[in-house]
Amino acid sequence: MADTALSGVPHTINSIQTSYMAQVQRKRLYGGLTLLIFAMLMVSGFVVADDRNAGGFWEGLHQIGDYPADVLSEAWEKRAELPALVVKYFPALVETINIAAVSTLFGAAGGLVLSLLGTRGLAKWPRLIPLFRRISDVMRAVPEIVIALVLIFVLGGGPVPAMIAIAIHTAGALAKMFSEVAENADLKAIEGLASTGATWSQRMVLGVFPQVAPNYVSYALLRFEINIRASAILGFVGAGGLGYELRNAMAWGPGRFDEAAAIFILLFGTIVVFDQVSSRYRNRLTEGQGQ
Repeated sequence: MADTALSGVPHTINSIQTSYMAQVQRKRLYGGLTLLIFAMLMVSGFVVADDRNAGGFWEGLHQIGDYPADVLSEAWEKRAELPALVVKYFPALVETINIAAVSTLFGAAGGLVLSLLGTRGLAKWPRLIPLFRRISDVMRAVPEIVIALVLIFVLGGGPVPAMIAIAIHTAGALAKMFSEVAENADLKAIEGLASTGATWSQRMVLGVFPQVAPNYVSYALLRFEINIRASAILGFVGAGGLGYELRNAMAWGPGRFDEAAAIFILLFGTIVVFDQVSSRYRNRLTEGQGQ
C-alpha cells in the first residue's frame, strides 16, 4: 500500500508542474496580446492626432526649440529689466497663490465631509455610502479646466470661477484619499464613545480626527502644491492670476518675450519653494505619526 502511494507521488508532481507551466504560458500569451493591442492603439491614436493637426508632427519636430530660444534670447538682451518685471507681476502671483489656498481650504473641507460619509464603519447613513462615493468620483473625474470654462461662461472671467473649479476637483480627490485613511482608523475609540451616548459628530471629532489628522494635513498640503499649478493653468482660459498674464505675454509675441520669461521665473520659483516647504512639513507629520 505504501509503495503504491509513493509511486503515485512523482506522477502527481509532474501533473502539477505541467499545469503550472501551462498557466504561466497562458498568462504570458495574454500579457503579450494586451501589450500588442496597447501598442496598436497608441500608434493608431498618434496617426489620427497627427492627421488632424494643422501641421505634421515630424515636419515640425525640428522647430520645437525655436520658441524657447526666442524667449531666452530676448530675455537675455533685456536682462536688466527682468527684476522690474518680476516686481510688476508679483501681484498676479499673489492672486494665483490665493486662488490655490482658498480652493484647497474649501476642497479639503468638502473632501473631509464626503470621506466620512462614504467610509464603511464611520458613515452616518451606511445605506448612502455608494451615493457619496459616486459624488466624489464625479467631482474628481471632471477636469478643473472643463468646470472653469463652464463657470466662466456663467460668471464671467476672474479668479472666482477658477477657485470654484479647483475646489470641486480638490474635494473629489481628497475625499478618496481621506476615505482610504479613515478606513484604517481604530474603531475601538469610536465604539467606546458610542457606548457613552456620543453623537456621530462627537465620535468623528474625538475618535477619528486624532488618528487621521497627520495624514489628512499631509494630503491637503500635497494638494495645495498641485492647486498652485492648476490655478496658473486656468489663467490661460481667462481665470485670472499669473497664467492670464503669461497667456497675454505669449500671445503678443516678440517684443514681450522678456515679460514671459519673468513670469516663468516667478512661477518656477514659487512652485519650487512651496514644494520644498510642503515636503518638509509632510515628512515631519508622517514621521511624527510613526513615532
